[in-house]
Amino acid sequence: MTRFTIAEEAADSSDVRSCFDAYYSELRELFGYEPDQALPLVVDDLTRPQGLVLLVREGEVGAAVGCGALKLLESGIGEIKRMWIDPRVRGQGLGGRLLEALERSAYTEARTAVRLDSNGRLGAAIAMYRGRGYREVAPYNREPFATHWMEKTLG
Repeated sequence: MTRFTIAEEAADSSDVRSCFDAYYSELRELFGYEPDQALPLVVDDLTRPQGLVLLVREGEVGAAVGCGALKLLESGIGEIKRMWIDPRVRGQGLGGRLLEALERSAYTEARTAVRLDSNGRLGAAIAMYRGRGYREVAPYNREPFATHWMEKTLG
C-alpha cells in the first residue's frame, strides 16, 4: 500500500504550480473555470505570514498528488483554496486527510474558523465538507465560479 505524506511547501515551487495547473485543467473541463476570470490568488497570499500551501506526496519525496492552500486572514479566519487530489489516487481518504491538515494549520495559526467557496459541479467535495461539519453561509466574496460558500468553527 502506498504511503502518502502531507507537508508544507513553498507556494512558488514547481510541484505546487503543477498541482494548481492540474486543478485548473480539471475545473476547466467540469464547468469552464478560467483562472484569469477568477478572484486573484498570488504567491504572496500563500506565503507566510499571509498563508501557506500543503502538498500531498506519494511517500516522503515522491510525486505530488494533491494540494491545498490556506489564506490566513486578519479577521481570525482561514480561507481554504485550491484543494485538489489527483484523480488516480482518489478514494483513499486523502481529501479528508488534507482538509484536516489545513484545518489544523489554521487552528495553529490562531484562526477560529475556516471557510471556503466551491462550485455545485464538485458534488463529492461539497458532500465531504458537509460531512466534516461545514455549513452553508452567505456569499463572503465575489468569486464568479462559486455557487456554494461554507464555513466551519474550529476548536
